Amino acid sequence: MAQCVQSVQEFVQDSFVPMVAVLCSEEAERVTRKNKLGFAELLRPFCRLTSEGHIRDPNNQMQVVKNLRICVNNVVTSPTPASAASSPALRRLLNDVVLSCQPQEGAATNVITAGDYDLSFSATTPWFEAYRENFLQSMPASDHEFLNHYLACLLVVSSTEAVPVEQFLKLSQEQHRVQHSGEYTNPKWFIPNTLKYYVLLHDMSEGDEQRADSVYEDMKQRYGHQGCYLLKLNSRTSSAEEDEQIPDPWSQYLHRNTLQNQVGRPSPNRERSVTSDSDGASTSLDSHPLQLDPASSSGSLHALTAANAELKKGSREPEGPAGGHGACLTLNDHDHIRQFIQEFTFRGLLPHVEKNIRQLNDQLVSRKGLSRSLFTATKKWFGGGKVPEKSISEPKSTCGLLYPPEAPELQIRKMADLCFLVQHYELAYSCYHTAKKDFLSDQAMLYAAGALEMAAVSAFLQPGAPRPYPAHYMDTAIQTYRDVCKNMVLAERCALLSAEILKSQGKYSEAATLLIKMTSEDSDLRSALLLEQAAHCFINMRNPMVRKFAFHMILAGHRFSKAGQRRHALRCYCQAMQVYKERGWSLAEDHINFTIGRQSFTLSQPENAVTAFRHILTNDSRQTATQQGAFLREYLYVYKVTASTLYSLPELPLPCIHSSATRVYFGHERRLAEGEKQAATHVSLDQEYDQDTAAMWGHLEEQLVAAANRGTVPANFQPTQCCLNSQTDNLRHPLAVAEEPIIVEVTFRNPLKVPLALSNLSLLWRFSADGASPSQDRTTDWSAAEVITNEETVSVGRDDVVATEIIVEFLLGPEETKTARLRLLPHATGQLHIVGVVRALTHSVDVLLSPGQQMLDLMVVRGRQDLKIRGPRLNQTKEDKMLIRHGLDLRLDPIITPPMPLMEVFFLQFPTALLCGEIRKAYVEFCNVSGVALCGLRVASTHPDFFTFGSQTTTPVTPLSPTSAENCSAYKTLATAREPGSVASEMLVSAEDFSQPSGVMDIPMDGSTLQPGQSTQLPLWLRGPDQEGVHEINFLFYYESTEKGIRISHRVLRHTVFICASRSLSVQASACRSSVPPHHSVEDRGGAGTLVFVDVENINTSEAGVREFHIIQVSSSSQHWRLHRCINPAKDKGSCCYSARPVFLYFSSTPCGDFFFRGCRPSESQRADEAPSRTSCSRQSQCVPAEDRAADISSIVRKCNELDLNIIVIWKAYVVEDNKQLILEGQLHVALQSIGKEASSLTPKEEAQEMVLLKFKSELPPPAVPPSAELSQLIKTNLHYPETYTHPFVQDSLCVVPVSLTLSNCSSAQVDVLIDLRHRSTSGESLEVHSSFTWVGQTQYKLQLQPQQVLGLTLRACFLQPGVYNLNTPRVFAKPAEQDAMCETSQQTASPALIIISSSSA
Repeated sequence: MAQCVQSVQEFVQDSFVPMVAVLCSEEAERVTRKNKLGFAELLRPFCRLTSEGHIRDPNNQMQVVKNLRICVNNVVTSPTPASAASSPALRRLLNDVVLSCQPQEGAATNVITAGDYDLSFSATTPWFEAYRENFLQSMPASDHEFLNHYLACLLVVSSTEAVPVEQFLKLSQEQHRVQHSGEYTNPKWFIPNTLKYYVLLHDMSEGDEQRADSVYEDMKQRYGHQGCYLLKLNSRTSSAEEDEQIPDPWSQYLHRNTLQNQVGRPSPNRERSVTSDSDGASTSLDSHPLQLDPASSSGSLHALTAANAELKKGSREPEGPAGGHGACLTLNDHDHIRQFIQEFTFRGLLPHVEKNIRQLNDQLVSRKGLSRSLFTATKKWFGGGKVPEKSISEPKSTCGLLYPPEAPELQIRKMADLCFLVQHYELAYSCYHTAKKDFLSDQAMLYAAGALEMAAVSAFLQPGAPRPYPAHYMDTAIQTYRDVCKNMVLAERCALLSAEILKSQGKYSEAATLLIKMTSEDSDLRSALLLEQAAHCFINMRNPMVRKFAFHMILAGHRFSKAGQRRHALRCYCQAMQVYKERGWSLAEDHINFTIGRQSFTLSQPENAVTAFRHILTNDSRQTATQQGAFLREYLYVYKVTASTLYSLPELPLPCIHSSATRVYFGHERRLAEGEKQAATHVSLDQEYDQDTAAMWGHLEEQLVAAANRGTVPANFQPTQCCLNSQTDNLRHPLAVAEEPIIVEVTFRNPLKVPLALSNLSLLWRFSADGASPSQDRTTDWSAAEVITNEETVSVGRDDVVATEIIVEFLLGPEETKTARLRLLPHATGQLHIVGVVRALTHSVDVLLSPGQQMLDLMVVRGRQDLKIRGPRLNQTKEDKMLIRHGLDLRLDPIITPPMPLMEVFFLQFPTALLCGEIRKAYVEFCNVSGVALCGLRVASTHPDFFTFGSQTTTPVTPLSPTSAENCSAYKTLATAREPGSVASEMLVSAEDFSQPSGVMDIPMDGSTLQPGQSTQLPLWLRGPDQEGVHEINFLFYYESTEKGIRISHRVLRHTVFICASRSLSVQASACRSSVPPHHSVEDRGGAGTLVFVDVENINTSEAGVREFHIIQVSSSSQHWRLHRCINPAKDKGSCCYSARPVFLYFSSTPCGDFFFRGCRPSESQRADEAPSRTSCSRQSQCVPAEDRAADISSIVRKCNELDLNIIVIWKAYVVEDNKQLILEGQLHVALQSIGKEASSLTPKEEAQEMVLLKFKSELPPPAVPPSAELSQLIKTNLHYPETYTHPFVQDSLCVVPVSLTLSNCSSAQVDVLIDLRHRSTSGESLEVHSSFTWVGQTQYKLQLQPQQVLGLTLRACFLQPGVYNLNTPRVFAKPAEQDAMCETSQQTASPALIIISSSSA
């Protein structure tokens, strides 16, 4: 249970106090009415004694009476039925008491942390205490107990009476008549000899004080000084009323009295649910507490609106008198009243009670024939053990026997009640225990239940707690009252007392169980209060039971609602919501929110109602579509009423907006294809954002900006972002352009299972201008510092500043997620802030009057919804990691800049499929669709080798060759006759063309400027990729404004195409050294230095209808070599051999050259040929590190085999398409980098790398010596000799033939050469070819060849007989000059050099 202001002992004592009646004369009543009070009302604030009293028990033991309170009431003789406690009038009284006592704002609250729950609820429940106090005070007097019977009667007479003694006599006779005549059942008197106490009331303002004193003296003589009192009042005059402010202690008591006075008359303003409570049913919100209202309709809250007006009247606190209570009383008068109460109690009431206790004790002892004291007797009877109680399962009648007033059992009960009232709890317990046993023996169940109840209370109140609290007594009493006697009032009183006692002992679980058992359908208010107290018991346990607390709070709120206590119902639901909120209890949460919404609306709290309904509709609900439709109708009605009282647009929660998914697009949406024209794809909201793709576009833009700024990228460069989303960089204000639309894509989600219809959907914005007017011919009256917005005037708008597009209708299906694209068109420069969206939410009820008629009910609510976007979570500093912080996101805050040029790009005849290496001609058109001229047109691409531009003025300067396609051939060669084995044409190209081509290309445009509205068209040559498959090719067009100094320096336009490349030809090329000795003259074309083998294979799968390929031309490109002649062309095979000789370059004409140069990739030799030149100066040094020597050797070896020759094969193919024969042209490139390595026109596929084992130990570096296979190619050897030689062996047996040995240093370093002629071959092949011969003369040479030096030696071979001999026997060793002897390696020999020696007869 909740905390109470009183302690449990004070509460129980105040529940049972001595009752004192009052009879006043008319004149005395007139005196007290000067203070707007009756005499009983006058005494009520002073009825609690501030000092201790004393009485003696029958054993003459002194008992102390502390903190005693008496109850003073006027004598009311109106008959009261036995069921008065359950009458509708009393129910209305208790209902008004609870209704008038509401929780105060800022009152103390309990904050409990139980597990992961943090609950805050009222620490006290004053409405329950007020209900309990009024319930106990309004209990009627019963015959089975005497606690509510009057012990004494105050007879009050004014001193202004003519004969006051006669008035006392009349009042005394009246009291006697009321008590003993038998005409009146009420009030009930405790004992026949009721104490009469005579009070003489003297008005100090008008009466004669001496006369009053004399009358009082006479009274003391007549009634005794302990039986009368002179009370002097009204010492204050009305003129002094304004001078001194006297406290008013009567207001709180008069408020209760006013409520009690309403018991007898009906209240016209009372709510229907209260008046219907008597028969256990209610007319409002009477459904099950966990069942949502199935009968909800669009008009259900209309009825609640009317009930709300009644509620305001009913909830208004009843007003007491107009004020000025005790206006004629001074503080001394207050003291006089207080002293009077003390005198009456101590000198009159307590002695009277003490005397009656003795008399009753004596009577009982004499009747029973027992010992002198019943107190002693009860000790003997019950000291030895507990007497078993009889079962109550079989009563004789509903309430058992009815005892006559003089029955001994009732006398015991009367003595027990007297002892209890004067706080003699030990004797009271003994008496109750004795009476209980007698009542149970006689099956007088009502009397037995009362004795059990008071015995338990007495046991609890005994000082020192000599015995434990007998809770089973209370349980038995409650069961008897409720089930046997059918008296819920007494059962409720018993439960209230027992629950409070159990709570004080920490037995919250037992208290909660007891309170829950007392709930029933006969009283919603009682059930609500007890369920609420049970909930407090659960939460106040040592281990708080949070969910039980919430569940019983829900039950209490439901019963409060049925009882018409809407404020208390709302409070209970709100407290329970703390437990169910965001815990996965979706259905319970929906029920609570729905009830909170309805109750808040009826209590004129529309904001809280809107908030509660918003939770139902925005969270993912498991309700049915019908129930959600009812929720939505209720919500829209509440929202409409709320919005009508607001000056600004209210916020609507439906549909939900995914703010983080909001995308912003700057610029016009791309134009679709027009006829044969294909528009550039650029950026659109239909494209998905990809981080890698965005990085690729940023890299291309960076290349373009660097090219436009002489190779440097500005420090403030930021890639252009046309479409912003949650993944883009939104830390800076985006830049938008005036007169170009801003498209905001907002994602809406309908969380309900019913459709939603939005109308008049548009954006809300705020705009601050920078001082520039929107246009030249528009006059504006707003200043630069003014903030313009359409939030307040959405219907009017400010289209002169920012034009706002409105979507008239936008439908969302059940649980549908849908995007809406809303447009703004800024006309002025400045700062724009997009705030949110505004729309009207419509829900229609599908009810038709008759077929063909329109819908009956159409609910339209207009509201707004802000776009609140949080940036990415910060995770840089330690504070960021410990806290949840988010960065900026400025995608909705663009800066509007002056107009910029806007270009559109169209492509004509652009193919989607090409053969590998195929050359195709297309056209590209550039259009300036803005009002500003543009210049600096450039393009960058991820595949710069895919395209090249033609000139606008391109005309054929030479006749077309017969092999070219008409008017569209990419090759225009000279139509001259070719000699077999010769090159068709030659062209010298500068060395700059061999550098790596840039990805940026300037677009050749006449005048380099496009004026507004102007367009230009250029031919675009395309070449199919070398590798088959689908290729994504990206173009980024760059252009600038002719006006400089603006905030946006440039603009870009994106285009992405996909090309499907099919197989065409495969060209394989390889080179090897020629054994023919080199010639020193370039003009001498009779010799050759290197043999180039070219194999061409048709790998086309005929999918494109290609019939055959023709090789039109084979060209070469090199800084050092050229193709010299075709040695053995094979007409029926795809292979041939060419001889290559050192030269600069021989080549064909464009666009073949453009594609070749743009397709060139730096070879490994080109990437590393800087190394020798940098280290060549170190050759004179004597100390060279081993790493440098290894690098030198590697460089020398690589240079030896370097070829750097590119082969270009131009082909032509015939294709049949639609019964027409087309001619396709193309070119393939083969890069020969070194001798002995085969190269192909096909791009090699990347192979998966083999897994390498981890090494945990560092290995020693390998020796810095290249393998002998590489060093064996430093020196090239050639033997020059006659193929046949005739010698007369008959005349001369020795035939000596001169042989020339040519040594060529193929490297760029000095080489030490060792020639050994003593070598003799022992292989079987050599023995078969020739017989023995020998070299004569010097047999060993040691030479040093300079870089690229050619040296000839004359040798002599001696033959002894004719035959065929192999002269290639000299062994040549070589090493770089600076290396040691370990690097000396035998050089490769050429093919066998055979000589025929014949004998002549002469």
